[in-house]
Amino acid sequence: MSPTLKAAFWMTGTLASFIALALAGRELSADLSTFEMLFFRSLIGLGVVLVLAYRAGWGTLKTAQPKLQVFRNCVHYIGQYGWFYGIGLLPLAQVFALEFTLPIWAAILAPLLLKERLTAVRIAAIAIGFSGALIILRPGVVPIDHASLAVLIAAMAYATSHTLTKKLSATDTPLAILFYMTAVQLPLGLVPSLFDWVWPSLAHVPWLAVIGLAALASHFCMIRAFLHADAIVVIPMDFLRLPMIAVIGLFFYGEPLDLWVLVGGLVIFAGTFLNILKGHQQA
Repeated sequence: MSPTLKAAFWMTGTLASFIALALAGRELSADLSTFEMLFFRSLIGLGVVLVLAYRAGWGTLKTAQPKLQVFRNCVHYIGQYGWFYGIGLLPLAQVFALEFTLPIWAAILAPLLLKERLTAVRIAAIAIGFSGALIILRPGVVPIDHASLAVLIAAMAYATSHTLTKKLSATDTPLAILFYMTAVQLPLGLVPSLFDWVWPSLAHVPWLAVIGLAALASHFCMIRAFLHADAIVVIPMDFLRLPMIAVIGLFFYGEPLDLWVLVGGLVIFAGTFLNILKGHQQA
């Protein structure tokens, strides 16, 4: 099997995991608060990580940058909250389209946090990406609701988290990064959820399991895909999430196909792909 086919295989797992995560969040949002969903996500994820650490050795959980781990995961938690909050209120396709501004935010943050050079191509990619976001939001034509802003803030927070992960990966194992992600975010979800706690019913349990397992699976499959192919191959596959979730939203929730969202998502993809293409040519 060629490396590209192997990457496509793992990206199939990534796409399925993200879509399952979105569906689980939508199904649970009617009964459970976002804080409670994130608490169970971290609880289940922590259990899985501890089992893996037991088999791999507890030394794999050591970190050389504990303060950065805590800061990174506080920011990542903001991203998760905004994403799940948007899932409960917005059409699924709109959430995914706005989430795809993440690489654009990362292009802005990389020069600030990683001292990377802000090139003319990167500036053009940023401008194109934000043009796509404006097409989706259409400020001045359609009122910008708080859920859309929450998803945009989530994308910014995710970009910050991903950028900081590059720093952490220089000293810490992937398992350590996952451990601190779940351990730090567990109390962040538990404490606020206690003010509006709802005991999950048996009907909620499968969806909670999906949230906990799909979140870890999406990260694992994406990493495996990048091991077999460059970003120029993997990222376009990831953007298949948008048309797929749009069709799912149409058939399962009666969400109409919004041309502005699809066009805006395509423009965002163009900006991201331009940045990746230039980086690939320079490599």
